[in-house]
Amino acid sequence: MATIPITYNHAWTFSHPHHALSRFLSPCNFSRITFSRRKYGVGGPAPSSPLSRFRVFCQSKTEILEIRKCSPFLESSLLLGNGGVASDEWKAVPDIWRSSAEKYGNNVALVDPYHDPPTTMTYTQLEQAILDFAEGLRVIGVRPDEKLALFADNSCRWLVADQGMMASGAINVVRGSRSSVEELLQIYNHSESVALVVDNPEMFNRVANTFYSRTSMRFIILLWGEKAELVGQENKHVPVFTFMEVIDLGRQSRRALSNAHDAGQRYIYEAINTDSIATLVYTSGTTGNPKGVMLTHRNLLHQIKNLWDIVPAEAGDRFLSMLPPWHAYERACEYFIFTCGIEQVYTTVRNLKDDLQRYQPQYLISVPLVFETLYSGIMKQISTGSVVRKLVALTFIRSSIAYMEYKRIYEGKCLTKNKKQASYAYSMLDWLWAKTIATILLPLHILAKKLVYSKIHSAIGISKAGISGGGSLPWEVDKFFEAIGVKVQNGYGLTETSPVIAARRPRCNVIGSVGHPIRHTEFKIVDSETDEVLPPGSKGILKVRGPQVMEGYFKNSLATNQALDGDGWLNTGDIGWIVPHHSTGRSRNSSGVIVVEGRAKDTIVLSTGENVEPLELEEAAMRSSIIQQIVVVGQDKRRLGAVIVPNKEEVLKVARKLSIIDSNSSDVSEEKVTSLIYKELKTW
Repeated sequence: MATIPITYNHAWTFSHPHHALSRFLSPCNFSRITFSRRKYGVGGPAPSSPLSRFRVFCQSKTEILEIRKCSPFLESSLLLGNGGVASDEWKAVPDIWRSSAEKYGNNVALVDPYHDPPTTMTYTQLEQAILDFAEGLRVIGVRPDEKLALFADNSCRWLVADQGMMASGAINVVRGSRSSVEELLQIYNHSESVALVVDNPEMFNRVANTFYSRTSMRFIILLWGEKAELVGQENKHVPVFTFMEVIDLGRQSRRALSNAHDAGQRYIYEAINTDSIATLVYTSGTTGNPKGVMLTHRNLLHQIKNLWDIVPAEAGDRFLSMLPPWHAYERACEYFIFTCGIEQVYTTVRNLKDDLQRYQPQYLISVPLVFETLYSGIMKQISTGSVVRKLVALTFIRSSIAYMEYKRIYEGKCLTKNKKQASYAYSMLDWLWAKTIATILLPLHILAKKLVYSKIHSAIGISKAGISGGGSLPWEVDKFFEAIGVKVQNGYGLTETSPVIAARRPRCNVIGSVGHPIRHTEFKIVDSETDEVLPPGSKGILKVRGPQVMEGYFKNSLATNQALDGDGWLNTGDIGWIVPHHSTGRSRNSSGVIVVEGRAKDTIVLSTGENVEPLELEEAAMRSSIIQQIVVVGQDKRRLGAVIVPNKEEVLKVARKLSIIDSNSSDVSEEKVTSLIYKELKTW
């Protein structure tokens, strides 16, 4: 909060003493007041006349006015009380909370059952908590545009702290608790953070010695837990506040300000600018130190205003939240869904399976790994059943996958790179053939829904859609969920784009793609060597431009200039292509969807000159139940290799089934595991 010293030194002239008296009663702190009666010549008014003129000299004490920033719609009363102009629309991210509180006041906004204490908050309570936290930060000395490190995991208090910081005009620097101490230290110092907001005493104790000795911290805030659990209490010079202490300070200050008559004269309130930096999100990076992505309020508001096309959430819909909130994908989606009046339930990886059954959410927003895990769990449960049940379930699933493939053909939702459109006659014959086969398979698909898929649905909930982003969704997982009737919409984006730039819509869910660009977003495919724009159907580097594209990398103009050109196009570093426009045929309803095929820098160039996309090989190998993780390598080598992590449980199961080991054995030799893996690689 910047301060402005103001000294008054005025001389006022009054034609009547009563006028002078009313001026004295105006709010001004006088240190010296002098009355002087003017002397008049002959014919002048008598000294006692009402027309006698007085001069008043006053000099005020020096006053310190704090400049405070506030979210123009959320805290519009502060701007109006200060003579400013309030906004009736969203100009900063925290503005959304006033709208949501007005529309959905007593509706439950969030449920956080796994923290102590368990928390349930309505929209009105959530708005007030954010306002209290923002004011609490001002009370303890946070100034506009200062950076605060928020190193914590997903919880309701993370959301309050994040939005409280933004509402106060501060910039938060986010990261999770599992990051290494060195990484957190590097982020804290590089971002020029002035204070640390940390998840709990356990996390702080892990970083305490390093941060006390190698950073400058004005204060520390604990989101959860008590100060008594902290180590390093010899550093008494750094104040420590609990989450509730900050809330209480803010609540008391807000109450005092509302009761004070001169509150508007103690502070100068300014509206947060839409183009101001809201947050710094550090990318993990594959090499070197992470880069700080500067996202503005405008960047994030674009996401909030335009994600409804992808997720048409309604008031009362329930979402499960388990991703780290500092991940740009989870964060932007959370901001958006709270404008729809939904109920968000915080869960964990450990509790996800139970919570899916308990809460039966309409939506699950997550990364591909979660959907892969659900898929693996379902297939594992099927495989452990009786031989008859397993045979019936797998037959149903295969028939449903086939049904869906033919359905995609006659609905025109297939992918093609072919720029040439099929003739109308051929397209009609193709449509008729696909429609006939799908009609034959439909009764089996309906029976499968009643006998098998209904049980899967009750186990995993997700009655409207699963929204997958943050990575590539494996083809077999995509097809499986489509077959059993669980809608999974795949999206695409980067931290640098706030993050969503494309996604599959509910009515145009073309599997294998990442859908169409979201509103106000432009895509183009360029040649990696010449930067020439390529036509639809051609594979090249994806570039994107739109309101969600970052301001740049903090204190890294070289990296910014490498990623962003002068016209605002961001090089995503990904390889992809755009489906050509066809008015007939299998891809007539897929025109313009984007297909991402991997990172450009992941392309392996063998010494023979052959270019290999490792992602396709890795996804194929991952279909094997005994391969848990795989990384294909071989840059500048004659042939490819791979680093593979086996799934020990599945290896044991397969080895026993093939009588490689006896049924009582609990170990498989490395040689036999290698042999099994080679066999699986050849199969897939």
